[in-house]
Amino acid sequence: MVALLPLLALAAGRPAAARSLPALFNTSETHANNLRPFPKWTGMLERYFEDTGRKPGVCTSRFFNRCHAKRWRDLVDRLKGRDLSSQLTAVNAFMNKARYTVDSINWGVRDYWATPGQFLAKYGDCEDYAIAKFLTLKRLGVDANSMRIVVLQDLNLRIPHAVLAIYTGGGITILDNQIKRLVQATAIRHYQPIFSLNEEGWWLHRRKRR
Repeated sequence: MVALLPLLALAAGRPAAARSLPALFNTSETHANNLRPFPKWTGMLERYFEDTGRKPGVCTSRFFNRCHAKRWRDLVDRLKGRDLSSQLTAVNAFMNKARYTVDSINWGVRDYWATPGQFLAKYGDCEDYAIAKFLTLKRLGVDANSMRIVVLQDLNLRIPHAVLAIYTGGGITILDNQIKRLVQATAIRHYQPIFSLNEEGWWLHRRKRR
């Protein structure tokens, strides 16, 4: 991941200074619209729009089918019309029940970004939880531009990690598969973001100079 930083810095645009949004984990951000440096993200989105879950099957199948699609649809239907806090809490809890499964076991590769359908069928790792939450909340009508998948370094465990960040009027709420409850970004000290992204673009994060 660290080896990517020089390339990402070159691909990024100008620093996002004139923004009303709070800084994520107290970092400075450089924004870019070009998502070509992130083929795993764009490839996942392409598969997501093609993956309808219309094939018959049972929920124990490891291939996305009508049963998985119904579970997902029932969750969305149940949460429609509720306040944002209730939706975030319920989606976070629902997805966090999934069993953590590394990509090498699921897909035979080191890093694979799964669609929500693939996640519901085969589970996944940290970015897969965040993606499933992102696209579920989008189905519920949450503005996709207010959400970001955040790839970061966990300074306590010394490993890469990914979470979903939601920008609200009250700050930045973090949905994390390692934390059962919702938590404000300002309460987390051990996460160092590397980059964040959504469907409209991405942001390179750097520590602010003291």
